[in-house]
Amino acid sequence: MALLVSFAKYQKDKKLACIIHQGLVSIMSIRNSIDPVKFAADLIKHPSVTPRDEGALDRLEKQLSALGFRCRRYPFGSGEDRVDNLYARMGDKAPNFCFAGHTDVVPPGDKKGWDLDPFAGEIKDGKLVGRGAADMKGAIAAFVGAMSELLETGWKPDGSVSFLITGDEEGPAVNGTKKLLSAITDEGEKIDHCLVGEPTNPTKMGEMIKNGRRGSLNAEITVIGKQGHVAYPHLTINPIPILVDIINSLQSRNLDDGSEFFQPSNLEITTVDVGNPTENMIPEKAGARFNIRFNVEHNSSTLVKWIEGIISDARTNFEGSIDLNVRVSGESFLTPPCKLTDIIQSSAKKILGVVPDLSTSGGTSDARFITHYAPVAEFGLVGATMHQVNEQVNVEDILSLTKIYKEVLQSYFN
Repeated sequence: MALLVSFAKYQKDKKLACIIHQGLVSIMSIRNSIDPVKFAADLIKHPSVTPRDEGALDRLEKQLSALGFRCRRYPFGSGEDRVDNLYARMGDKAPNFCFAGHTDVVPPGDKKGWDLDPFAGEIKDGKLVGRGAADMKGAIAAFVGAMSELLETGWKPDGSVSFLITGDEEGPAVNGTKKLLSAITDEGEKIDHCLVGEPTNPTKMGEMIKNGRRGSLNAEITVIGKQGHVAYPHLTINPIPILVDIINSLQSRNLDDGSEFFQPSNLEITTVDVGNPTENMIPEKAGARFNIRFNVEHNSSTLVKWIEGIISDARTNFEGSIDLNVRVSGESFLTPPCKLTDIIQSSAKKILGVVPDLSTSGGTSDARFITHYAPVAEFGLVGATMHQVNEQVNVEDILSLTKIYKEVLQSYFN
């Protein structure tokens, strides 16, 4: 009020009036900008367990539209497999800086184990608690908050800013980012750089940026023989020794020793199943499943050929049959240090005082699809509690991430 009186009193002094007006604009900007913590809580209140949306994308679209983004929804699939996706863009010219993420979450598990309702979006002891707080509704809210604060000051990107949001990251990833990227590319959209808001920091903010990921290959081997009595092995075909030989061959190879940005590739047997409760019977079938997490020293095609070669050798002189089923959930990729990673590192240092390491550790993310379209890096909140009971993030971390994203945008368009 005092500022308004002063403005009225000295409005004849144009220079002073201009200064006071700028102050008013600044104050109103603070009041009108989006509270990222509240917005994150709003998103959590939508129980968007994959593939259900439950209004999460509606809430995000409404907010982005209010900020001036042109929004379009992209549903893929049908029935229970139907997934909704959102692409929103502000600006028409290049470069197009894209923020990618997902509003879907994993199930909460036993709600009795939660201190608070997993879909209430409540704050306790300075922490926002709820499914998706870390992975990754908190990061989406932070980027929306960063855009809001910048736009309220009159800032405009010298190019375009876009959001690429899916509802299928935590699921099979069939009707999500992969199809969305293809659809918008067919429509003439081009992304120049992409920041994914996955929770990349292990224990505290500023620890880690993901500039690549290992690939993931899942395989299932089923050896089929002929069951019979253990006292008459000549009348049976025992599948177990063959399966054991295959497993030994798979585990005997050192895939690689790692590289500058990648840890060594590893093959892990996840289950061996015979399903034979009878002690005097040779079973008909024996199966095993395993996963290979591989770095850029390999690709899925060469690994599959290697596995097929082992099985081919095992079929020699074996009267039964061996079936192989392989599913590749993602190839390995690397974004070498570049403008994008430099900006994220320098922005984090400015806000937090630390420089995040570049890392390719952890599981897969939708960045594995984006890398085919643009340089991509991931930076978000602390992921220590993601997918766990009482998933939570520090309120201060959401505010810090908002500041970092704001700095990233300003630096990028400079």
